[in-house]
Amino acid sequence: MQVCCFGELLLRFSPIAQGEWIRQTSMPVFVGGAELNVATALATWEIPVKYSSVLPQNSLADDIISYVANKGIDPSGIVRFGERVGCYYLPQGTDLKNAGVIYDRAYSAFSELKPGKVDWNAVLENTSWLHVSAISPALNADVAAACEELVAIASAKGITVSIDLNHRARLWQYGVLPVDMMPGIVQHCDVVMGNIWAANALLGISVDDDIHAKGQQSDYVAHALATSEAIQTRFPKCKVVANTFRFDVAPTGLRYYTTLYKDGEQYVSPELLTDSVVDRVGSGDCFMAGLIYGLYKQHSPQEVLNFAAEAAFGKLQEMGDATNQTVDTIKRRQQLLTSLI
Repeated sequence: MQVCCFGELLLRFSPIAQGEWIRQTSMPVFVGGAELNVATALATWEIPVKYSSVLPQNSLADDIISYVANKGIDPSGIVRFGERVGCYYLPQGTDLKNAGVIYDRAYSAFSELKPGKVDWNAVLENTSWLHVSAISPALNADVAAACEELVAIASAKGITVSIDLNHRARLWQYGVLPVDMMPGIVQHCDVVMGNIWAANALLGISVDDDIHAKGQQSDYVAHALATSEAIQTRFPKCKVVANTFRFDVAPTGLRYYTTLYKDGEQYVSPELLTDSVVDRVGSGDCFMAGLIYGLYKQHSPQEVLNFAAEAAFGKLQEMGDATNQTVDTIKRRQQLLTSLI
C-alpha cells in the first residue's frame, strides 16, 4: 500500500541576491512544494509513494509530471484542470520564513480546488497513509474546505493521516484566521508535526512568551511535551506529535534538535550543530519524510526520531527543494555521531 502526499506543486526560482541573477542572465529553477519534497524523499528511501496535486493541461505540466514519475513517484493522483503552475522566488541563502520570499501562486490550478471537484476515492486508491500540510488550506477558503473533505474521507477509510503544521503567515490573506480553519483538519489526523510556535498560530495551543528568554534546551523540550500533550488532549485521534527546534548560531551556523511524543512518553533527538548551511529549504519536509519512513516501517520511537532528525539536518547541506540522501548515508552519519558521543 502506498503513502499519498497531497499538496501544491510549486516551481522555485532561486535568484542570486543583489541583482547578480540579472548580470548572469541566469536563475536556477527547482521543482518542489512541501508535500512533493516528502514524496521524493520517501521514493528515494524505497517507500511506495503517490503524489496528488492539480496541474493544468499544458506542455510545462507534462514535463513536470514526467519529472515526478522519473523520481519513482506514482503521479496518478495528479488531476488536470486550471491554467497555471504556482511558483515562488526565494533568493539563495534564505528560507521560506524570510521576508525575501515572493509568492506567485494566485490563480494557480491548485487554487481552483473546491469540495466535490476531485474524486478523492480514486486518488486514495491503494493508499494506507495520507500526508498533507498546513500550506494548502492557507491559500483560500475553497482549498481549505477541499483539504478538510480529503482528510475526512481518508480518516473514514481507516487511512493514517499526517500533517505538517507549516505556518506561512504571508499566505493566510483571505480573511480567516488559521486557528478558525486548521482544527477542523487536524481533528482527522493521526500524526502531527510542527513546533511550539506553529501549534500556537495554527491551533491556538498556548505558547510561553518568555521561552526565548529562558533559552535552555531543557526549557524547549519541556515546552514541547506540554504542547504535545495539549494537542493530543484536544485532538484525541492524534497518536504521535513531533516538534522541531532550529536556531541560528552566529555567524552562519545552526543548532537543531527534535522531539517525538507517543504513548505518553517523549523522546528527544541528539543535538546537531553545523557551522554553515547550503540551503534551508526542504529540511522540515525531510524531517516529515523521516517520521513517515520510520513509522511506516514500525521502528521504535527513538529510532524514528533519530533518523528523521539526521535526515533533516543532512538536507541543510543540499541545494534544492528535495533531498538526495539515501538511507545508508543517513544511517552512516548516525553511527558516526553515536561513536563521538
